[in-house]
Amino acid sequence: MHSLLKRQLKKTLPDHLSGDPEMQKFLAAVEMSYQNHDEKLSMVQRATTISSEELFTANRELTKEADRQKKILVSLELAMNSLSSNLGTEKKYDGDASKVFDVEKLAKHISHLAAEVTGITAEKNLLLEDLEAQNESLSNYIQLVSHDLKSPIRNVNALLSWVLEDDQNSLTEENRENLDLASSNLAKMDNLINGILEHATIGTSMESKMNVDINILLKEIGSYVPLPDNVSLNYGSNFPRIHIEKHLIEQVFTYLITNAIEATSHLEKGIIDLNFQEDKEYWKFSVIDNGKGIPIKHQSSIFEMFKKLENNDSAAGVGLALAKKIVKLYDGSIELVSEENMGANFTFTLKK
Repeated sequence: MHSLLKRQLKKTLPDHLSGDPEMQKFLAAVEMSYQNHDEKLSMVQRATTISSEELFTANRELTKEADRQKKILVSLELAMNSLSSNLGTEKKYDGDASKVFDVEKLAKHISHLAAEVTGITAEKNLLLEDLEAQNESLSNYIQLVSHDLKSPIRNVNALLSWVLEDDQNSLTEENRENLDLASSNLAKMDNLINGILEHATIGTSMESKMNVDINILLKEIGSYVPLPDNVSLNYGSNFPRIHIEKHLIEQVFTYLITNAIEATSHLEKGIIDLNFQEDKEYWKFSVIDNGKGIPIKHQSSIFEMFKKLENNDSAAGVGLALAKKIVKLYDGSIELVSEENMGANFTFTLKK
């Protein structure tokens, strides 16, 4: 159990409850849930890290083999051109009639290259199959662990609600605040688990693509995100209609807009601008705010899992990591330009 919560519970627990056997069972259940959460969350984080390293290694190997195949194909093309231009002729080199063009030797070389290409292709297919199997196993593992983590959270939350209900007349205001704090931390853990699960499985079950009018989508997002009265959300013009999985692009915009709202909520007049640019290959979107900005020392890690600048109960530290992963699914990129107390500009691209 968190040491602060444990101390507060002991400090504020009424005397007639401190020795109650049922209350001791409740405290033991809370203790056990924290132990289970810490242990299994650590397992999930290790598994996610291992997966990223395996994917990086596999992609690097595939890139090397792709380069090798390109070189082999170039050699084949050169050999075929040479064979075509010299077939059936004897060609002298430097006036030496003994050095004639050997068609049979060239044919054997081409046969050797073809066999090597076949072998490389087989190795690549095996590597892809092994990578797919590892990803499936990791996904199943994370879903199982996430389910096991959620169970004690639900149990502890239920116990807290029972305590509030049964002892509402005897609890002090401080006791109520402590129980509310415990409940909010449970909600925070639940958000974190959901974020880990979503990050691990995103892209494995893509929904059908559809034509999405970004103008309409942004207005929908603006209707449900909590926007303070002192913050204005400004929409650019002529946003495109793109063919994409709607819920994924909606998540990216929601994460970036929510972050911008949090960064400007303290200002007398917070401003968030949503803009769009287009080129031949990419759609380019920007979410710009005049908020607190992000220090340079944090910018290199802002898109990593579990990285966040502020400790609030609703943040899980996975939103920007999810946004980056979604953008990569569409061969795009996401970048940040910001200075402390000078606002932030998040720009992402999606390949057409």
